[in-house]
Amino acid sequence: MNSPDPGTLSVLIGTIGDMHRLCRLMKIDQATFKRLFTSKLYTPGNHKPDVSFVGPIVGAPYAVMLLETLIAWGARSFIFFGWCGAISPDVKIGDILVPTSAVVDEGTSIHYGQSQDSVVRPSPVTIDSIKTILHDRDIAFHEGRLWSTDAIFRETPDKVSHYQSTGVVAVEMELSALFSVGRFRHVEVGGIVVVSDELSTLKWHPGFKDERFQQGRQSVCEVIRQLCQQT
Repeated sequence: MNSPDPGTLSVLIGTIGDMHRLCRLMKIDQATFKRLFTSKLYTPGNHKPDVSFVGPIVGAPYAVMLLETLIAWGARSFIFFGWCGAISPDVKIGDILVPTSAVVDEGTSIHYGQSQDSVVRPSPVTIDSIKTILHDRDIAFHEGRLWSTDAIFRETPDKVSHYQSTGVVAVEMELSALFSVGRFRHVEVGGIVVVSDELSTLKWHPGFKDERFQQGRQSVCEVIRQLCQQT
């Protein structure tokens, strides 16, 4: 069986809702997709940008399964779009964050030459492209280090306080592993995330229904659309 062509750029999308937003913006028929494990793979076609969209994605091991497969199929540049929890008091629900690095607190990166609490970085080229569009569109954003963990119910007060003390601004589940694989496989991997909840006070404050969160997601989708059109 012939593998699908994912194009040069593949956008990895954390949630099905954001996948639908991007499909609508890119005028992609949501009924036309290929299965990739438990995710959907959309390829706009030859008359549109040389990109693909894959999601939903949860957790480092699964994200890397998808990434490795897409690399084998020929993709060479990747952007992950997901959500995060703020642990810095300066970062609020609905804010956009461009990760400059990620701390390994998941097991997948260990298989790619990293160790616990290693700091891994995204592709500077990809991050610069994201930041340029954010600046051009006058969209406010933060930059900073993230903490990646698969143990979603083990974001304990001690751990949050520890990572706060090291300058980490937010927590999520995939990026350190994606950056580790990008370095190992010599491909370009970057990311952009929206703050869905806050943990900075050591109490959980969800913002999934907050209008600021919805607006942040829409803004990121617009940025990704522009990135894809430039491919």
